[in-house]
Parts: sequence; C-alpha cells; structure tokens
Amino acid sequence: MIERISTFFNPERFQGRHKKNSYFEGWYYKIIDATEQHAFAIIPAMSIDSNGNQHAFIQVLDGKKLTSAYHRFDLESFKAAPGKLHITIDQNEFTEDHFSIQLPEIQGTIQLINTKPWPKPIYSPGIMGPFAFIPFMECYHGIVSMDHELKGTITYNGQKINFDHGRGYMEKDWGKSFPRGYIWLQCNHFSESGISLKCSVARIPWFKRAFTGFICGLQLHGKLIRFTTYNKTKLIKCYVDEEKVSLVMQNKKFKIEILAIRTDATGLASPILGHMEGKIEESMNSVVEVILTDLKTKQIIFQDKGRNGALEVAGEISLLMC
Repeated sequence: MIERISTFFNPERFQGRHKKNSYFEGWYYKIIDATEQHAFAIIPAMSIDSNGNQHAFIQVLDGKKLTSAYHRFDLESFKAAPGKLHITIDQNEFTEDHFSIQLPEIQGTIQLINTKPWPKPIYSPGIMGPFAFIPFMECYHGIVSMDHELKGTITYNGQKINFDHGRGYMEKDWGKSFPRGYIWLQCNHFSESGISLKCSVARIPWFKRAFTGFICGLQLHGKLIRFTTYNKTKLIKCYVDEEKVSLVMQNKKFKIEILAIRTDATGLASPILGHMEGKIEESMNSVVEVILTDLKTKQIIFQDKGRNGALEVAGEISLLMC
C-alpha cells in the first residue's frame, strides 16, 4: 500500500502494475543535438488491449528525416523497478537521468543533465493537479523534465551523432486512450537558454459529457508560469488551420499568446483502449512564437520565437475551437 501511494505521488514512475486490460503507459524522450541538425523522439511504452493482449514497444521518431519506426517486444521483456523511474525493455534502459538504447537502427547512451521537473506538491501531484485524484480519467499526463542538457553519443544508421550540450525534454502519458481531439506542443529552443514551453488542449470525457481542458507551462529563468484548467485560467482563443495553431490563455496575473507554425509531420501509433491502432502525426520543426504579458503592469515581459518545436494536432479539433 505504501509503495502504491508513493507511486501515485510520483507520476514519472510506472503506474500500471495492476492493470489487466485497456491500458497503455509510455515515456517521451525528446533530444536535439547542439547543432540542431538532429532531432529524435524516443518513446518506450507498454500496452494491454481490451482483450488482454499485451506487448511492449519503443517508437523512434526522426524529426528531421520525417521517419518513424515501431519496435515491438513481448511484455515479459518490460521491467519497471519499484520506487523510481527505471524501465528496461530487452536491452534498452530508461531512467530520469539517462537512457541507453540498442535497436537495429539506433544505439547509444544519453545522459540528462540538470533536469527540471514540474512541481508536485502533495495537493497537486504533477501537471494534472487535482484531476490526478480522479480515478476514471481517459488519459493522465506527467512532465518529468521541462528542459535539460544532454551528454552522450548515438549511432544512427551507422552515423555517429554527438549530443553533448544539446537540449532535451521528457514527459509521459498513461491511461486508456489519447483524447478524442487534442493539440500538444513543446519547445525549449528560444534565443536564450533556460526557457521552455509546454502546452496542450484536449477534449476530456466527464461522466456523460465532456469539456475542454488545457495545461500550459512556461519555464522562464527558473520560474514556472502556469496556465491550467484548475488554476482559474481561461482559454480565450483556440484556432487551428492547415498552416498554424493559435492559442491565448489568461489568468489573474498573466496572458500568454502562442502561435505555432505547422510543418511536415511524421506518423506515430497511438492508443485506443490500449490497442495501438490509432494514428497521430508529430512535427519537430515548428516555429513557436510566444508573447507573455503581465496584466498588472500591462507590459510584455517575454516575447520570442522558438525553434525545433514539437507539435501534434490530432482527432476532432473542431471540438476545441473557440
């Protein structure tokens, strides 16, 4: 019981130890080298479909060459250590401070240095806030690190790539299915280091109805400024077309305006009741413009354009528009 409670309050750890069907859980490691010529997303995960069929997998997304690979393993190869984030799948290892990968097209070890987790006080265990306590949510979300430095080398299709002084980001999802419609974006390549943005807007089932939920965080020089459904933020604007995503959120202290330019994306598998049969597309080349205004002084306190933004626009987006 103590271990289960501790795991709940540490969402980066494996949450699905007692699940039997309609469940998935995965971690997302985004890595970009210092030259910004190489960008990858490495996604170790496991799934159990509605019939109890189960497997582990690792997806590899090459954000520059716009390719992806899905490596499937028997679930017996998936091991999760208690009391910490330590996942192994066959010869591959994933933790909070490093990962080591041995797959046909990609091999190597990357260290994650000076990670910056989303705060998780006891009344709000992670990015989900009080919604983390709701047992029937379709999908749960966690931020393991908003931004960190990289160290190490990867060999990809025979080419050695040095990731020393590159930038990384890490999050995770778990539950039954991805939302019916959602927008997700992340960027930590702005004109100054130490700045990272994560934002998502999704249609959330709620009993027999649904609502639009959102979570946005801007890490700005050591301070995390939050815009969320549960901290009395209002979603003023949500607009999507083939070229861009435009979002405006406002709370009592700040207003944030986000404009993300959509670029060519690559297909990934996504969960539907634990079945990895859904299809989403992610780009890792988006330009993300951010304007942050202090409402008390009416002054713009941050305005910049980010590079190498990761962006997903999936499902019934019309449900989110406002």
